[in-house]
Amino acid sequence: MTTAQTSLSAARNSSPAASDAGRLDAWTGAIVFLAFAAAYFCSALVRAITATLSPVLTQDFSLHARDLGLLAGGYFLGFAATQLPLGTWLDRHGPKRVILCFLGVAVLGCLAFSLATSFAWLLAARVLVGMGVSACLMAPLTGFRRWFEPGTVLRANSWMLMTGSLGMLASTLPVQWLMPVTGWRPMFWILAAMILLCMAAIAWVVPTWKLGHGAAPAATAGAEAETGYAPIWRSRYFRKMTPLAFFHYGGLVAVQTLWAGPWMVKVAGYTPLEAATGLFYINATMLVTFWSWGMVNPWLSRHGWAATRLIAWGVPLSLAVLAANIAAGSSAGWLGWALFCMSCSVLGLAQPAVGMAFKPALAGRAMSGYNLMIFSGVFVVQWGIGLLIDVFAALGLAQVASFQAAMGVLLCCCIASYGYFLSVSADNSVEPENP
Repeated sequence: MTTAQTSLSAARNSSPAASDAGRLDAWTGAIVFLAFAAAYFCSALVRAITATLSPVLTQDFSLHARDLGLLAGGYFLGFAATQLPLGTWLDRHGPKRVILCFLGVAVLGCLAFSLATSFAWLLAARVLVGMGVSACLMAPLTGFRRWFEPGTVLRANSWMLMTGSLGMLASTLPVQWLMPVTGWRPMFWILAAMILLCMAAIAWVVPTWKLGHGAAPAATAGAEAETGYAPIWRSRYFRKMTPLAFFHYGGLVAVQTLWAGPWMVKVAGYTPLEAATGLFYINATMLVTFWSWGMVNPWLSRHGWAATRLIAWGVPLSLAVLAANIAAGSSAGWLGWALFCMSCSVLGLAQPAVGMAFKPALAGRAMSGYNLMIFSGVFVVQWGIGLLIDVFAALGLAQVASFQAAMGVLLCCCIASYGYFLSVSADNSVEPENP
């Protein structure tokens, strides 16, 4: 028995180092992926649940549109606040240790949210939850950059996003059906328990980061250890992708996780159950979309369709769909927003593309820096849309027109960010030292 236990322990600890590159074998890689995917599922579920709960939270706490936008955006504010130290910690300590520490904070945030008695308490708990789950995508992507082949990295990224869509799917009709049985507060006790189970799985199956295969050790006085985020900010490719991350990717997440719901209720005239059903369909289409990206990405990569080229061709389609939804007004229901989210999905290729633009020792900082841009954008766009809706209503616009005008401002920002993307000549083969 002792020999068997020793063999199992040795296999778990030594398999990541089977080669100098630190690649995982297929079976180990699949198990590690599933453990991380379970945590990301919970992250996406708690992220998107405010869209389904928005009617009851609005009623219980007497929220205005700006309050609802701030509450949903609070998650992303907490998320964004951790990204810069997160990247450094990931490169230094590795995905396993970092994500376990962060998920412990998420458990506390869920419990605090369930006990909230005021909007300020609700917002503070929401920020805490955002901070706690902020490593759920960056940690695995940092590990995948080292553990998987480049083509597999793109596939794994798309399938992680697919898992996120599954979590968002669970935040719609299942939550709406569960509401009359439990109320909204016990749902966050259940979420806390689910996160604890994910922590146990990650602690068991994810390999420990080895300094020889990770970032530069603390004793190393190399340039990478000393410059922090300087090589990231200097990269022309990173700067090229940043406005799209802030406005366009941020707009996608803001719509998917919040504003599609209020649009369907207040503009298209859906009932809360119909809106939850619409959100279910939106997230189901995103699940299929990201699964499809995962299937075709290796083939596209082999045939010269790099992430930057796909984004250049795909973004105009999403701009056209957004403009059509704005023009359609009350006629734009769940299908229009599903098409918008699907057409924006090409932006999901940007995260691994940014990571592969840098050496593995900088991958955590590169992707966390890019994630900072995305989730800062989500916070600004999510709250900003709510503020603009209230401002346009105060100026005398009708409810539908206020929503249309707010989304029109988002459209203009997305068009400007795409123009900047086209104006900068850089690709992700450029080394950060020579941007």
